[in-house]
Amino acid sequence: MVRVCPNLLTTGACTESTCDYNHDVHVCVPCGAVSRESHILRCPICKAVVSGLGNWGQHIQGKRHRSLATAKGLSPDVDPEEGGGQVRGQVYCTVCDIYVHERRWTHHPQTRLHLMRLQYGAMRSALEEAAKDNHGITVSPADVNFGVLGSSRIKKTVEVSLEVQTTVPLSTVELLEAKLAPKSFGRVSHFSVSSGISPAKLVYGRRVRITISFSSEHLGMYDDRLELIFQDTKLRQKFVIARSIRAVVGGPEYMELQPKVPFVPRKRASRDREVEVVPGDPPPALGAVRYVVPLPHAHIPEYMSRILSSSGSLAATVTQFRGSLLPSSLRDITYGRHFKALLWAEEFRSEQDLQIYDISSTRLNRHNSYYYLEVPGLAEKRPSVLVGDSILVQPLGISATSDGKWFEGCVHVVRKEEVGMRFGHGFPGYTPTQLYRVRFKLNRHPPRRQHQALDTAFAPSRLLFPAAADVLDNGSRLLLGAGPLLYNKSVETNPAQLQAVTSIVNLPIGSPPFVVFGPPGTGKTITVVEAMRQVLARDPNARILACAPSNSAADILAERLTMLGKDALFRFYAPSRFKDQVPLALQGFTRTTPDGHFTIPPPHNIGMPRGHFTHIFVDEAGQATEPEVMIGIKTMADNNTNVVLAGDPKQLGPIIRSAIARELGLEKSYLERMMESPAHNGQHWDGYTYVQLTQNFRSHLRILDFPNGRFYNNSLRPFGDRKVIESYIGHPILPNPKFPIIFHALSGEDAREASSPSFFNPLQVIQVKKYIEQLRADRHVRIADKDIGVITPYHAQCLKIRTALRPVADQVKVGSVEEFQGQERRVIIISTVRSSREWVEYDLKHTLGFLANPRRLNVAVTRAQALLIVIGDATVLALDPLWRSFLNYIHLGGGWKGDPPTWDAREAVRESGGYDTEAREAGEADMNNLMRRMESLTVRGLAGDGSDDEQEDNADRPWREVE
Repeated sequence: MVRVCPNLLTTGACTESTCDYNHDVHVCVPCGAVSRESHILRCPICKAVVSGLGNWGQHIQGKRHRSLATAKGLSPDVDPEEGGGQVRGQVYCTVCDIYVHERRWTHHPQTRLHLMRLQYGAMRSALEEAAKDNHGITVSPADVNFGVLGSSRIKKTVEVSLEVQTTVPLSTVELLEAKLAPKSFGRVSHFSVSSGISPAKLVYGRRVRITISFSSEHLGMYDDRLELIFQDTKLRQKFVIARSIRAVVGGPEYMELQPKVPFVPRKRASRDREVEVVPGDPPPALGAVRYVVPLPHAHIPEYMSRILSSSGSLAATVTQFRGSLLPSSLRDITYGRHFKALLWAEEFRSEQDLQIYDISSTRLNRHNSYYYLEVPGLAEKRPSVLVGDSILVQPLGISATSDGKWFEGCVHVVRKEEVGMRFGHGFPGYTPTQLYRVRFKLNRHPPRRQHQALDTAFAPSRLLFPAAADVLDNGSRLLLGAGPLLYNKSVETNPAQLQAVTSIVNLPIGSPPFVVFGPPGTGKTITVVEAMRQVLARDPNARILACAPSNSAADILAERLTMLGKDALFRFYAPSRFKDQVPLALQGFTRTTPDGHFTIPPPHNIGMPRGHFTHIFVDEAGQATEPEVMIGIKTMADNNTNVVLAGDPKQLGPIIRSAIARELGLEKSYLERMMESPAHNGQHWDGYTYVQLTQNFRSHLRILDFPNGRFYNNSLRPFGDRKVIESYIGHPILPNPKFPIIFHALSGEDAREASSPSFFNPLQVIQVKKYIEQLRADRHVRIADKDIGVITPYHAQCLKIRTALRPVADQVKVGSVEEFQGQERRVIIISTVRSSREWVEYDLKHTLGFLANPRRLNVAVTRAQALLIVIGDATVLALDPLWRSFLNYIHLGGGWKGDPPTWDAREAVRESGGYDTEAREAGEADMNNLMRRMESLTVRGLAGDGSDDEQEDNADRPWREVE
């Protein structure tokens, strides 16, 4: 039993030097709960777990640690990460480096993960044992490290020598063989060992030299293992000494891109509840639009917060959430309650995610009535802050705020790296040296608008759950006449576009939603704009509300409708938006207050009656959540209003942060759900409730082929401008001059830096830059920065690539898949980043991360017009069946660069997957073989006769836990 110091129980601290109570505990002062303090540490360089501060100094002086630090270009004298620690209700597993709920702790040691990690630790132990000099034999250096080689030496063979000698004057040891370890997973080695080493007796005072050669034509990270087999002829005993081999082809740029500070996970400190918040002074923009109906507060119910805060597994929480909070079925009378619950789950998670940006101690700069706060990451919208948002501030060390009072700072100004706030009355006296605690708060206006929409009683089945009987008999398939009837003449020669416009114009009032299914590059926006113009031209009483989930998408629609004139078109912006964020062509179609904030014209106001709009168009509807789309539909439509949705359910859906909300369906857009409804699902509804556009005006046939077959049933036909889409055919950059796709196989590393959990891959950064330099320097095909796009799924990789391109091509857009949806570039380069080096840890979800999403792949590859370059670790990507199919397509098309695939690209891909499981199982088998081989040839292991019985015995010996 732990004897706890009474001072700890009452105040949480003890300063009495004579106190003999146990202080090696954590104490919760309010409840008196006690937990023993953990000293489990983790090395950010080796990723090894170290037990206790007393062992940390010994660890960082170790040969392996210092060697790895040198290879990574880092100082070996790093601070430890906290590898463990007590968390209420959780037990820390030092083997797996994870927390396990105490209810599941008794079963955890038998789980596959734990056993696999244990075996991995055993393999590491065996390797460390084999790496030791023993039996009087020394092999130097301790590791064969070619270092970081520059690109100028890529095609040259580089050599490194080892020296083997005996320290025993009358040695009876012979060097039997020097060889590279057996390869697994079809990998090829870029290293070779000098031949001519037949049994060489080691003589005291003489050295045997072994030469290791390395050559590669490409950037990359390369490693292998050298095994030196010895025999003591007198003892008739064999043993092995192993050396790791490593080379990096990257040059000085690689070193510059290395993490400057080792990654230390940023802890999300649990927020105590703000008991009292002093309101701030809101900006005038918030009063620029006077709404008739007030917004509901729609706070998360307390019982729901308790469920969402539970420490159980995701599956358990989803089950509890579904069983206790969601209606048993989704229908018209339960629709609002269902989606309100999912909205709250998303808001709860978003608020949690926002906590990582909280600032524990900072200063404010005062200028006139504004207090300016520097916000790291603001330019990257991490966090995103808008005018009208609230930021809570609490002065540190002021007695007046000791009761936990917070002050709301209302954001009036947003700059690149700072925001300007105004506080209400009672904010404590300001001094430049005063420190403050800062909390960022979620802007609740969007979810409150959605709750308001979901609370309305208007819930017609023909809009929410359309059935076949809701499809009205009409002449929608009768095509419009040609000639002057069409504003955009190109629609005449495009049967699918013409049919979509015809169907929308002839749609009977009160129809189910009509869907314009627009795959990449098929002219969806052209179709929607033409349809709106035709509706307005044919019905003088028609009024259209056009919506989109982003300002950029709404601006595109509005800009293409400016020919309607200022009396017929109005672009409604949020009052928090700045004029310089609005396209110049649209500024005449807006309305502002005398002090410059966007507002609404008096005739329109926000008190328009339900049914004012005859048509509601939602562009890019696949990117919006269903509650977002309902803001327009459920608050503005009536029984006669027709709804038109335009988008592609095969591309990216809405961004959902809550895994619970995703699991329960919030990630499925309204558009996608409609396409699955009885009134839309089936070819017989083509022209009546939906039309799929089929002419692709963007991509070369070979770029289009793969996504066309995988996602669109080969329905798309290339109609792009041949001068554009064929501009790189025959170009020397292509491995196959007729195939404008390159996969560049590059084995790099997953790196992270400081407190950012986002991954980056230095070698892929360098390779992206090399391709762009090559493209920009080309005299045969002239291309500007704006014609090149770089897509990568990780924010850290975006930042590294932008920095690398700044001196050479700073106008090249670098961004995520989401940022490129709806866009196109003549050349697209995709950096996939992930390149795990630990075979045994392969897990499809954690290793591939964002990449294991079919829609991301679809969007990424369909942005390219003439040239698509994908850079990645082929063996990692091939764990996913879709990526394996795509890589096979490129390899068979002749577009491969780098080491060949480690699998047969002609073999049919199993759509059911399981490749990650096979990799793990092969990794386990490889570990078993390695450990047996190592142990059978170590001094502490087997006798020299190599008895199979003894090998079997050793396979069951316990192993020292390393990690």
